[in-house]
Amino acid sequence: MASRTATKDIITLRGSAAIVSEFFGYSANSILYNRGVYPEESFVKVKKYGLPMLLTQDEGLKSFIANLTAQLSEWLESGKLQRVVLVILSKATNEVLERWNFSIETDNEVVEKGESRQKSDKEIMREIQAIMRQIASSITYLPCLDEACVFDVLAYTDKDLVVPFTWVESDPKLIANPQIVKLHSFDTKIHKVDTLVSYKNDEWDEQ
Repeated sequence: MASRTATKDIITLRGSAAIVSEFFGYSANSILYNRGVYPEESFVKVKKYGLPMLLTQDEGLKSFIANLTAQLSEWLESGKLQRVVLVILSKATNEVLERWNFSIETDNEVVEKGESRQKSDKEIMREIQAIMRQIASSITYLPCLDEACVFDVLAYTDKDLVVPFTWVESDPKLIANPQIVKLHSFDTKIHKVDTLVSYKNDEWDEQ
């Protein structure tokens, strides 16, 4: 006689940290591709989140993002990561042109008591899909970056966190009087990620 076992989607702290850090890795790749920070031909198409996504083949960038996501996962598991910001700057002047801001709310009860939460993997994937589609369509709502650009990543953590030597103190790299576009959010029930992008006002439009 056939039997069926009902399963629930259990989210652990480690599992949630893995989901969120992986999301940052794919987001960074997508932003750097769609904003033209790295050349188009240096990316390859893969399928992730039920979508065609782009991943860099640049060895230096691959290594940077791998190290970044590993570190973010550790901080997410400790409950001490508050925000991650990917900053795009002019290569010539170092002026900040865009700030992709990912704010993180952590369920501290899970961190302190080691509890788990329940949420469908499919539901989390749908929420992430919506953000990835917005990043992919960013050319429709952000000004054209018509100069060579570089990027930096800022992490906002609790003050009592011991930060590895590979990270250095930084100014927040803010934009004066920015335009802001709020993107979708996603929630694993342990970590909630709110996303927005702020960008420099195009002076030409104001004339």
